Amino acid sequence: MKKNKTNWEKVNLAAIGLGKIISWTLAIVVSVLVLAFIYVNLPVKASTDNAKIGVTFSYIYAEQIGLDWKQAYVAMLNDLKIKHIRLPIYWDRVEGKEGEYDFSHIDWQLEQARNTGAEIILVIGQKVPRWPECYVPKWVGEDPSNLPADRLKEKLLAFEEVVVNRYKDNHPEVVRWQVENEPFLNFGICSKVDTELLDSELVKVRALDPSRPIVVTDSGELSLWVNAAKRADVFGTTMYREVYSKEMGHWRYPIGPNFFKVKQLLIETFADQDNAIVIELQGEPWVAGWTIDAPVEVQLASMNAEILVDNVEFAKKTGMNEIYVWGVEWWYYMKTVQNNPTLWEVAKTFVQK
Repeated sequence: MKKNKTNWEKVNLAAIGLGKIISWTLAIVVSVLVLAFIYVNLPVKASTDNAKIGVTFSYIYAEQIGLDWKQAYVAMLNDLKIKHIRLPIYWDRVEGKEGEYDFSHIDWQLEQARNTGAEIILVIGQKVPRWPECYVPKWVGEDPSNLPADRLKEKLLAFEEVVVNRYKDNHPEVVRWQVENEPFLNFGICSKVDTELLDSELVKVRALDPSRPIVVTDSGELSLWVNAAKRADVFGTTMYREVYSKEMGHWRYPIGPNFFKVKQLLIETFADQDNAIVIELQGEPWVAGWTIDAPVEVQLASMNAEILVDNVEFAKKTGMNEIYVWGVEWWYYMKTVQNNPTLWEVAKTFVQK
C-alpha cells in the first residue's frame, strides 16, 4: 500500500532540492569568475604600437616637490619632446578672490606648448588632477566636502564660463576640454558626487564651445565606466597597476589588458561610446605618505625605468590609441635632484613625436 509523504518528508525533500539549486548556482558563478579571471590575464600582444603618448603636467605638484616648475615644463617640451599634454586649471589659484583672475600660469604653459606644436587637454572643474583633488577657493566655502550645493553650482559654472570664453578662440593648441576628474569616484577632499552638477557643467561647456570634444574620466579598476562614458565625447580611464593601502601594503592588481578590453566592450554596448583613451597611466611611485618623503630606494622599488616601460606596453595592449602617463614631474625630480636620469631617459624611447 502506497503511503503519503509526511509534511516533514516534503519539507526535507524541498530543502534538498533548494540546496542542489544553490550548489549548482554557486558552482556556475565560481566557474564564470574563474574563467573571467583566466581570460583577463591571458597574454596579449601590443595592438597599438603607434599610440600617442602624452603626460599630465601639474605646476602645483612640481612646486611641491621642490622644482622650478617652468624649468621642468620647458625640459618636458624640448628634451622629452612631449606633444600631448593634459593641463589642470586650479580654480583656487586662478580666482583667489571672487571675480579677480590670474591666468598667467596657464597662459604661459599654453604659449610654450603652442611654440613647440604640442596639443593640450585643459581640465576644468572643482576636481582636477593632483591631491587634494578638489581646488575650491576658500571664498566659496571653507570646507570643500560640505559646500552648499546651490552656491557651489553658481560659482563653479561662472568660473568655467570665464575659462572657456578665454581659451576657446585663438588657442589652437587646446584640442579638448576635460570636465572634472573622475567625477563618479568618491576620492579626495571633495563634496559628494553630484551628477546633476556634472551634467550642468557639461551643458555649459558644450554650449560655450561646441567645437571641441569633452573628455569625462573614471577609475580604471573601481568603476564600470558607463556613467562617465555616456556623457563623454571621449572617455578617459585611469590605469594603476601597483597600489598601496594601510591595510594591505603594496599590492598589484591581478588583471591583464583584457580587463580593459572587456570594459571597452561594455561602454560600446551600454553607453554607445567607442572612443576610449588612457588618461592617467601610473608612472610614479605609490607609497605610504608623500612620494618624495620615502627613501629613494622605496620610491624606485614602486616605480623605475623597467616598470615604466612595462606599464606603457601594458596600456598599448588594451587597444587604446592614446595614453597619458602620470609622473613626468617626478621623473624630472629624480633626474635633477636625485641625479638619477633613468626614468627621464627611458621616456624618450616611448614618446611618439
